[in-house]
Amino acid sequence: MTVIERRVVVVVYAGAMALDITGPIEVFDTANRLLDPSDTPYRVDFVSADAPLVRTSSGVVVEAAPLEAGQGTIDTLLVPGGWSLPDALRDKELISWIGRTAARSRRVASVCGGAFLLAEAGLLDGRRATTHWAYSQAMACRYPGVTVDAEPIFVWDGPFVTSAGVSTGIDMALALVEADHGAALALETARFLVLFLKRHGGQSQYSAVLDAQLADHPPIRAAQEWILGNLHNPLSVAEIARHANMSQRNFARVFRREAGATPGQYVERTRIARARELLETTDLTINQIAGRCGFATPETFFRSFGRILGLTPKEYRHRFQVISPSGLIDRHHESDRSPL
Repeated sequence: MTVIERRVVVVVYAGAMALDITGPIEVFDTANRLLDPSDTPYRVDFVSADAPLVRTSSGVVVEAAPLEAGQGTIDTLLVPGGWSLPDALRDKELISWIGRTAARSRRVASVCGGAFLLAEAGLLDGRRATTHWAYSQAMACRYPGVTVDAEPIFVWDGPFVTSAGVSTGIDMALALVEADHGAALALETARFLVLFLKRHGGQSQYSAVLDAQLADHPPIRAAQEWILGNLHNPLSVAEIARHANMSQRNFARVFRREAGATPGQYVERTRIARARELLETTDLTINQIAGRCGFATPETFFRSFGRILGLTPKEYRHRFQVISPSGLIDRHHESDRSPL
């Protein structure tokens, strides 16, 4: 049987986060506008126990049909998160509906805390999943049968795709478009949405922006600033502690409390963040980047980069490089189609 459309059913509930909903559906809508007429478009339906008008946490109101309208063939079931998640988790009718509907959906996707709803329905037992980094420990404690990975921006395990937090639902949706229609359309969609980088699912939630955030505690902030200015050098904990005017033991304890990572983890993540920036925006060789970021050998760089991002530096550059000294790099020909 020929599939004439890919039906995406979004289950909405009062207090859900608007961007968890609108981010992915804007990806699907943009992909539709760029699709070749012979390709299969997406059709998005909203359903809710709170139909017909559902108020999200930010006040945006979504018009939805009752849950019963979600009958029939479903390509993708999409479950958002939101500040009202505790109430949603206590809604037995909603959880039961998600479980039953997932069973007749080709795939099931969640954004941020939506993974809790999938886990509450028993759908993630024995599977690997992710959620917002701030709630990953709570999810692991509440659902011991789920392998919760706090690092990736999204995790794909069988028919289930869970994304980390808020904006990562967009990355996940782009990955779904790529799986359905190929990398060229996914990248074209990303460009029209002014998403300069289509991030790989294994990419860490702890982005370069998060890695570069400085602590409020003055000695730790001073140590972080010194690290950022000296990444090209070997950096021992003892040396960093001296620059913070603290004993090594006390420094390690306070740093972990303030920065959310050990000094060694922070240094490694910051080196990788700098390496990503150089891979994306320069034509330096891999060995040159390894040296500038303070890795003792290229082999050490390769191992660290692969463990954190799930890609080799070469693969990362091929996917994400956007600027060289000569200007914008575009490996994909421009389409003559326009959404305007």
